[in-house]
Amino acid sequence: MTPTAKTFIDSNILIYANDKDEAVKQSIAIQAIDELWSNGAGSLSVQVLQEFYFNITRKISKRIDKAEARAIVDEYSEWCGVTTAHEVQSAFRIENTAKISFWDALIVACAQKNGATRILSEDLQHGQIIAGIEIVNPFR
Repeated sequence: MTPTAKTFIDSNILIYANDKDEAVKQSIAIQAIDELWSNGAGSLSVQVLQEFYFNITRKISKRIDKAEARAIVDEYSEWCGVTTAHEVQSAFRIENTAKISFWDALIVACAQKNGATRILSEDLQHGQIIAGIEIVNPFR
């Protein structure tokens, strides 16, 4: 991967970067995100921001208050591409061919639209290539 290649990040990477109960994963997630900020290669979608906000304010044990979570969402909105009906249609095809959930397929479709060559995610199979995009689990 070249330093300027786009990398799409899944919500679990953002969640771990802000989860104080997961010190090891937090450190790895922060390092990955910092690298993407420094080389301008970060990418994500509205879906990722929604999942992040919901989980960080409701599901983790040391929740982040809504104002702080909203500030984080605002910061990462710079990386956000626009999701349209075209990406939903692409997700249907990816769901069928890759045999993954619709929501994961939508992540792949949005990454593809944003020009990403890889997706950082704990949820998808590390090393798998889906729609030409490499899945990387940074916690392996």
